[in-house]
Amino acid sequence: MTPARSLRVWDPLVRALHWSLAMAVAVTWLSTLRVGIPLAWHEPAGYVAIGCIAMRLVWGVYGTRYARFRQFVRRPSTTLRYAQAVRQGRAPRHIGHNPLGGWMVLTLLASTAAIAVSGWLQTTDRYWGSETLEWVHTGLAWSLLGLIFLHVLGVIVTSRHHGENLVLAMLDGRKAPASGNDVA
Repeated sequence: MTPARSLRVWDPLVRALHWSLAMAVAVTWLSTLRVGIPLAWHEPAGYVAIGCIAMRLVWGVYGTRYARFRQFVRRPSTTLRYAQAVRQGRAPRHIGHNPLGGWMVLTLLASTAAIAVSGWLQTTDRYWGSETLEWVHTGLAWSLLGLIFLHVLGVIVTSRHHGENLVLAMLDGRKAPASGNDVA
């Protein structure tokens, strides 16, 4: 039986930015594959992505409790211990992001920002037609796909381990309250 989901964890802005960024990344990828989304949407979607990242960075400092980076970005030693607990099947449940999830948030934001900046630089006079920058932009984009795969895998593993639907929690913002060994 799944525990009742009554604790508000992720606020509407965090959720809107999460899903907007996911959609912007999807549009940029699909536009390059030319499968139903015109290539002309690639650049505007990149600007939406960087706008989402900028807003998330501000909200990560000034936002609600579970939106703040200081709430979920842990020291590397803490994150390593958590990763070991995951491998051993005894990782504690976290109300917000767990330590691995916290570092994944930062990694996804930084990677997507680097892709957006490298894409924007290609529109400037100085870097227009730069093959090196195009290679960097494309390499970062492929790396982002790998990170997204790891992110989704982490969500699935954590959801199964703790018996909760984290995708649904990111849609409505609610999770079961802390109990026992949970980390608030």
